[in-house]
Amino acid sequence: MTAPHTPLTPLDLGGRTALVTGAASGIGRACALRLAVAGAKVRAVDRDAPGLEALAAQAERSPGLRGTVEPYALDLTDLDAAEQAAAGTDILVNNAGLQLVRPIEEFPPDVFHTVLTVMLEAPFRLIRGALPHMYAQEWGRIVNISSVHGLRASAYKSAYVAAKHGLEGLSKTAALEGAPHGVTSNCVNPGYVRTPLVEAQIADQAAAHGIPPERVLTDVLLKDSALKRLVEPDEVAEAVVYLCAPHASFITGTSLVLDGGWTAH
Repeated sequence: MTAPHTPLTPLDLGGRTALVTGAASGIGRACALRLAVAGAKVRAVDRDAPGLEALAAQAERSPGLRGTVEPYALDLTDLDAAEQAAAGTDILVNNAGLQLVRPIEEFPPDVFHTVLTVMLEAPFRLIRGALPHMYAQEWGRIVNISSVHGLRASAYKSAYVAAKHGLEGLSKTAALEGAPHGVTSNCVNPGYVRTPLVEAQIADQAAAHGIPPERVLTDVLLKDSALKRLVEPDEVAEAVVYLCAPHASFITGTSLVLDGGWTAH
């Protein structure tokens, strides 16, 4: 049976509800605004309530926004609340993350646990909360913001790398289970993005590698990238919204890599 041809038309997410985690800054903020431009009603989730209010104010001032951005203050370590927040969601963007750069023997176990909770267990619970609605309407989009570190490892990032590798597997499993119900699940894998999370890494990386902070960007973060610049959050948001478009309905269970050639080595 041949699938019907879908003409390329401007993306219209009017009537769709999107949930974006880690929405107060960086990639999450860019995704929330881009989805709202496309017409979605965006549930912007973050534990940073002032950051969410600033996002909502920015959305109100932004020209061309056809949707809305609604702040939803939530700490994703409250897993039951996370699952409940995802009910009724048409589009789920799992983006929230945190980072600590330490050798394994010095890595605090409590931080390792928190990273895995926020970056792997919470996405599982959010997907679990969103799927009943998606299945009932036979349409849904799950986009997991992974990383090059979902495909490659780096020293001193045991928790982050473990979480991102786990997220890749979770995303593929959701794709296989969701396919009969019209639900796609994919990862977006950027290299280093110009976000507060990356900026905060520079001092940690300098200490871990014993080099001055000004050398971290060129000698560590972008060492394996063919393109010697950071990815911009808006570039990641465009990849996310592309996966929500009608012409991306056959893309599922895969990883869309935005790494400037890092993994080409």
